[in-house]
Amino acid sequence: MTRAQASTTHASAVLVGARAVLIRGPSGSGKSRLAFDLILAGRAGQIAAATLVGDDRVHLEAAQDQLLVRPARELAGLLEIRGLGLRACDFAEQGSVGLVVDLSAADAERLPAPQALLTEIYGIKLPRIPVGPAFSPLPLVLAALSTRPSADCPKGFGNHISPTIATQ
Repeated sequence: MTRAQASTTHASAVLVGARAVLIRGPSGSGKSRLAFDLILAGRAGQIAAATLVGDDRVHLEAAQDQLLVRPARELAGLLEIRGLGLRACDFAEQGSVGLVVDLSAADAERLPAPQALLTEIYGIKLPRIPVGPAFSPLPLVLAALSTRPSADCPKGFGNHISPTIATQ
């Protein structure tokens, strides 16, 4: 896909360390709120430094087996804070997406199936977190960014409870 073929997507994105978190969802689902929460978590040291890439609309482009995200030019450096309106903030010109968060996801479950934890955008497979409408996305995203599946996971994807003496 060439730069001319890059598409604009209704989403927000935050660069956390070296990888971007792409936040998708319908209007009013909390994309801007999660973006701001991630920026604050980075400032608090809960995760690597976090910088806005774009809010509300971003450009996505596949390049060299990566999904690149850039801010929409007219919205670059602007973040909507509910109750305050549009606010100016530092922003990154580009990021390579490393995680996709889908808010108000119909397939969100307590223990999601392995296929629900992956998505494909422009032929690039990425880890995904489906978040239900009644659940706060920040703890899930922080957990995904700061932990990894259990090494003793026999199924290889870590989304089940390991047997214990109590359950055997």
